[in-house]
Amino acid sequence: MKQRYKYRIYPTPPQVHNLAKLFGCCRVVWNDSLALCNSSKKLPSNGDLQKTFITQAKKSEEREWLAEVSNIPLQQSIADLGVAWKNYFDSFKGKRKGRRVSRPKFKKRNSRQSARFRVGGFSIKHGKIYLTKIGKIKVVWSRELPSPPSSVTVIKDAANRYFISFVVEVVPTILPNGQSVGIDLGITDFATLSTGEKVKAPKPLKKHLRKLHKAQRKLARKKKGSKRRELARRKVAKIHARISDIRNDFLHKLSTRIIRENQAIILEDLNVSGMMKNRKLSRAISDLGWQSFRTMLEAKSEMYGRDFRVISRWEPTSQRCSCCGQIGGKKELSVREWTCLFCGAVHDRDENAAINIKVAGGLPETLNGRGGWSKTASNAASSSEASTHQFPKQLSLFG
Repeated sequence: MKQRYKYRIYPTPPQVHNLAKLFGCCRVVWNDSLALCNSSKKLPSNGDLQKTFITQAKKSEEREWLAEVSNIPLQQSIADLGVAWKNYFDSFKGKRKGRRVSRPKFKKRNSRQSARFRVGGFSIKHGKIYLTKIGKIKVVWSRELPSPPSSVTVIKDAANRYFISFVVEVVPTILPNGQSVGIDLGITDFATLSTGEKVKAPKPLKKHLRKLHKAQRKLARKKKGSKRRELARRKVAKIHARISDIRNDFLHKLSTRIIRENQAIILEDLNVSGMMKNRKLSRAISDLGWQSFRTMLEAKSEMYGRDFRVISRWEPTSQRCSCCGQIGGKKELSVREWTCLFCGAVHDRDENAAINIKVAGGLPETLNGRGGWSKTASNAASSSEASTHQFPKQLSLFG
């Protein structure tokens, strides 16, 4: 399987200038090609786009500076545009699983910039990476590459930080482990495990919200096109980058620990997009990163040979007693503890839901594998069938 390895790089001032020139050329080739595609009745082929906007454009006075950068990233830019169009049409026709993919968009100057090199346009020597017409760039190697990379992407984010991303071939490592866990996701506690453990989220957006609002107000007052506006924009981008880094670090560490400690992981298929329409909860939900956490668990499960399952969102995990299996009715979100009317057991709402999620996963170890419509990691992102249990179709907001 293929995997990305991302590292921080620190180019010199001349290299920063050359990278800016490269990013600009890739952006111009992408935008010119996209403009022609939007105005054409039939989508041009990649070969025709390369001939028009690279080969012939270099000979014109308006685009002769395209010859100052490597030709490989320019060709890859058009190839990426072709992939973007294919994903859009496949999604429109229903051939692509997951959420609907939008049309390709024009690239902006102040947003994230990238340029991709294939084999022949880069080399790794003495701890540095050499890029054609850029030079040798210092790389902070946080870990070793498992195999020679097939392509390299140079990235500049909105906060003016530079990264290098390698695509390498990785052999999945199967680590046997007999334990299994059900996970209930929430707002107060990010994750409640069926073992009784509760994990708090760092909630970086909530902690940096005041600083972010102050920086955004200053940005709004600056004149468009001025240098001070660019400095204010960069400050806002750095705050957003800090928030994203804290969230991703937490999600990666938690998902890795869960994968190492358990053989089977069961989650609930939450309707995150629907929950985001709730004005009172949308900011808190977006600050947690539920979908990113699910994606990480799914990818790492495939990497380490784990069994990743997702149960239906219609399972009454918060209504069912984990001791006797009886349904006690719908409960308000403010009810965090409740007593079963059938067996008298006292339950913590989240712990009870996590245990029911584990049971609904259909594992042999849980009540003889009782019930539960589940799906494995291969089709977890797309299927939306109903549960095989004859439960009332009542949506429990947080499990």
